[in-house]
Amino acid sequence: MARLPRLFWFGVVLLAIGSGPLLLIILAAALGLGDPDPNPIGPGLLALITFWPAIMMIGIGWKRASQRPDRY
Repeated sequence: MARLPRLFWFGVVLLAIGSGPLLLIILAAALGLGDPDPNPIGPGLLALITFWPAIMMIGIGWKRASQRPDRY
């Protein structure tokens, strides 16, 4: 497979930055660290806004990489 384009990596970074804080809060609550019943409105909205654009960027980048010919 060809090298993955920048659009793919931007999508991965956007997914990590957008969903990461919410996932860390969920993990901390599951482990019993901090508030056992958190209400993370801000991180939830951030994940909502960034999740689908990131998934689309990853998908488009993956498709572009699969359509390019391999260069050795």
